[in-house]
Amino acid sequence: MTDWVKQALTRKRYGRKGLKEAVEPDERLVLGVKFAIAFTFSLTALEVAHLAFLGSWNSEVFAAITGLTGTVTGIMISQKS
Repeated sequence: MTDWVKQALTRKRYGRKGLKEAVEPDERLVLGVKFAIAFTFSLTALEVAHLAFLGSWNSEVFAAITGLTGTVTGIMISQKS
C-alpha cells in the first residue's frame, strides 16, 4: 500500500491468532484528509510569505491553520480507535 494517508486511516482488527482483517477507509474520507493536509501546507506557506514580505503576523491565517490541524488530528485519532 503506497498511499500513506489510506494506510494511516486503515483499521486493523486482531483476533487470538494475530491480524484478523484490515478495514480500509472510504475514499471520500481519504480525499478529504489529503485536501485538508494540502490546504494546511498552503496556509502555512501563506503565513511565512506574509511574515517575510510584510513583517507582521496574520492571526486570521494562523487561526485557519490551527483549525485545520485540529481537524486532521481528530480524524486520524478517531479513525484508528
